[in-house]
Amino acid sequence: MDASAVAALLCSSVLLTGQQSTASPAEYSFTISGSQAWTDTGVDLAEGETLTLNAEAKSAAGNNCNPAGVGASPGETLPAPTIASGALMAKTSEKGDAELVGNSSELKTEAAGHLFLGINQSGTSDCAFVVKAKVAPAQAPAAATQPRNVKDQLSSAAKVWLQGQFGSSQSKADSSSAVSNSAATGGGTTPASASTGLKLPTVLLDADLRTNIDSLPRRVHDHAGNPGDMVNFVIVGSQERVQAALEAADWHVADVDSKEAGLKAVLNTYEKKDYLEMPMSHLYLFDRMQDFGYEQAQAYAVVASRHHFRIWKARFTWNNETIWVGAGTHDIGFEKDIRTGHLTHKIDPNVDLERENIAGSLDKSAKAKSMTYYLPPNAVQDAKNASGGGYHSDGRLLVVFLR
Repeated sequence: MDASAVAALLCSSVLLTGQQSTASPAEYSFTISGSQAWTDTGVDLAEGETLTLNAEAKSAAGNNCNPAGVGASPGETLPAPTIASGALMAKTSEKGDAELVGNSSELKTEAAGHLFLGINQSGTSDCAFVVKAKVAPAQAPAAATQPRNVKDQLSSAAKVWLQGQFGSSQSKADSSSAVSNSAATGGGTTPASASTGLKLPTVLLDADLRTNIDSLPRRVHDHAGNPGDMVNFVIVGSQERVQAALEAADWHVADVDSKEAGLKAVLNTYEKKDYLEMPMSHLYLFDRMQDFGYEQAQAYAVVASRHHFRIWKARFTWNNETIWVGAGTHDIGFEKDIRTGHLTHKIDPNVDLERENIAGSLDKSAKAKSMTYYLPPNAVQDAKNASGGGYHSDGRLLVVFLR
């Protein structure tokens, strides 16, 4: 998906967001009779819904009927001893604990259930209550680390975009903090620089695995054969374990089809969900496009700024384990494609920071058994991607062994 199409998609999503309205509470009316212990109202409840109940005695019920309760008879054994005798009570499952409703009450359902209403009495009676109920849908909690509304999200996204376009003191500090020391094992090339970040132990890789990694292409390419992003990580594990690890590390599978992505973005907006699966362009390794694309981004900033990578299933295995080969970069804004003149994503030229972001996220997921850096021969240190944007690296590959 090109940048202009992405921007148009975002605008349509924002416009729809402004038209959203909160669902109205569902309203019910019941007559609760003392002729039975509990009345099944037929109302199902979802987790987090708010239940508002108001009750009054029917006119013919008599003076001894009050939803708030009446005096207990001597020696009376009540179904709910802590609730007043004759009071209206509720429970949200057949075997759940009773709660006092009285004349009015507001209850929040902690789990999905079913509404039962009853009168706290030891036997049966002629009492009857008219109960009005409203069930309000659960309110989606605002994440503590995210803006609370669309306006704030767009403002935050704009800051991300501006930092990517014009740089920031933090990104400059990150770039200048690179040191010329490699913890890589194997390979005979001294890297130009090594980024600071997650400190991984030096692990001597198996000779067969080293040979296979050494034989990998160093860079991926576009449909025209133009070399692009560098191969900068390898994951060892089955597809199921890889997908589970990336999900646990908060990576989202990128959508493939731009038209379907547009519909999904609109639907997510309507349902008040963040759209974080923006499609990415097709790049090639082993003579085929990526098997999967993954990304991380802040809502709305995904248009201009996102952490992302592509992975391919390798042609070789090791110890009967599947090998996945990846190329990760960080989109930080837009720039002109020097080949086509079209607007395209601009990447952070210090691509090692994205490699370290991948390592850090997998480390926090607790799905990685071990990780190390490996410096192959003919390492990529200075290059340009397929659209002409320059980047630099210490040349090392992250090697991840999954549990």
